[in-house]
Amino acid sequence: MSQQPGSNVYAFTHSEAVLRTHQWRTVKNSAAYLLPYLRPNMNILDVGCGPGTLTTDLARHVPDGHVTGIETTDAPLGEARKFAEQVGVKNVSFTEGDVLNLENYKDDTFDVVHAHQVLQHVPDPVKALSEMRRVTKKGGLVAARESADMTWYPRLKEMDDFFDVYIKVAKSKGGNPNPGSYIHVWAQEAGFARDAITCTAGTWCFSAPEDRQYWGGAFSERVVSPGYVENAVSGGICKKEDLERISEGWQEWVRSKDGWFTVTHGEIVCRK
Repeated sequence: MSQQPGSNVYAFTHSEAVLRTHQWRTVKNSAAYLLPYLRPNMNILDVGCGPGTLTTDLARHVPDGHVTGIETTDAPLGEARKFAEQVGVKNVSFTEGDVLNLENYKDDTFDVVHAHQVLQHVPDPVKALSEMRRVTKKGGLVAARESADMTWYPRLKEMDDFFDVYIKVAKSKGGNPNPGSYIHVWAQEAGFARDAITCTAGTWCFSAPEDRQYWGGAFSERVVSPGYVENAVSGGICKKEDLERISEGWQEWVRSKDGWFTVTHGEIVCRK
């Protein structure tokens, strides 16, 4: 997911390392909680679609339907279209759009409106959920998954510093980092009845050597990417040298045969 127009809250920007981590996402590893609800002919809106791998995978699960992925900038959409073409998925399309103002879509348009790691990056997540609810058909579903916490081993100081900087940068940009434990509260504020909201939880775990290399290698690059350095340093949160040290700490974690990193996520399915 990227920043919203006029709100500019996404801390990492669309660097190559960011796109690489987003391209790893599939329905199986990032939206399995939604699988029991999917039907072949559903019309789905995926907000904050990024490079489109998760969006395209959703389209595979609704072969007689269609999935529309939206992003607030065209930057990752070329990759999204290219990926869908490469894997031969035709019932998916990508366009620019803002979850805070889904003006291009009428009320009661979609069977499912889905967001993955998006609400934490918008300045008004309740408004975002309200818009998602508006364009969902009566009886349809709004689904969201957001990180709730991160934990890791070994407990390197550089990794602790990463988490501290990550939280501060996200908040300085107007975001709400790791809101997974209370997204159901936002959903109620957006108009959903509590008994219409199903809450679950999921995890990502990175421990095998190839998984550590993927996850840690990407974050080692992300923390020293120009956009992130600018956000962290200009905001007075840390110095560039601190980010370079954190980057080296990620590489040390990758090299540790006992390295282990888990992200826990809160998940909601809300029926309109």
